[in-house]
Amino acid sequence: MILIDGKKVAAELKSDLKKELEPFIAAGKTCGLAVIIVGEDPASKVYVRNKINSCREVGIKSFSYELPEDVSEKEIIDIIDKLNDDKDIYGILVQLPLPKHLDERKILSKIDPKKDVDGFSPYQTGKLLLGEKCFPSCTPSGVMQLLKYYSVPLSGKNAVVIGRSNTVGKPMAIMLLKENATVTVTHSKTQNIGEITSKADVLVVAMGKPRFVKADMVKDGAVVIDVGINRVDGKLCGDVDFENVKDKCSYITPVPGGVGPMTVAMLMKNTVDAFFME
Repeated sequence: MILIDGKKVAAELKSDLKKELEPFIAAGKTCGLAVIIVGEDPASKVYVRNKINSCREVGIKSFSYELPEDVSEKEIIDIIDKLNDDKDIYGILVQLPLPKHLDERKILSKIDPKKDVDGFSPYQTGKLLLGEKCFPSCTPSGVMQLLKYYSVPLSGKNAVVIGRSNTVGKPMAIMLLKENATVTVTHSKTQNIGEITSKADVLVVAMGKPRFVKADMVKDGAVVIDVGINRVDGKLCGDVDFENVKDKCSYITPVPGGVGPMTVAMLMKNTVDAFFME
């Protein structure tokens, strides 16, 4: 069993991005990433802090807008409009989830597609579906980066995705299809899910249920990518029962330290790509 080291791959990617940016930053250019966070959600605060730290490592200038829980849609959209017009800002993201009184889709749709470095807009999602150059959703593109780094073969392989969210499951399936895998998407309504997952050469799990995937659901020698992050009894764990599954795998990601660091690294990559698209 080989443990996939997301921290190592993310660090190498960020180092490469820093080298790309350095001559431009030295010449006085600004590659800015703006993050809008609403409320006091602890997990969101941690994610935003990680993004700001990664910006510093790469040479991206971060701009943080911390707004109160009761902020209005108009106030957020006014900030987005301002950022859309700011020539030093190449990426804009709104940290999710938003409070229930805010229309998430409406707010995200206001971000200039050329600055949608989270890859959530219909524009970017449509380009991904069509196989065109785009800013791909960061978590699934981070998964693909890990598979590539570890030279995991995908063409002709049986890949199963657990989860069908717009941010992970659906784009993950599209990206695997692009690499010529045969893809099955399963979800909470799938019957006999273990029968399907136990045939997977590559299993990507993103459903938000702690330790859901048990050893009998995994094929011997499978590659298992755990996107889930849950807190149980004060400790982080994934959607895979890691301790009981790992010895069946050829490759597996840990939680934490697997996919998580790659999500932030791919956000940095999308922002740098936006900078060079100018």
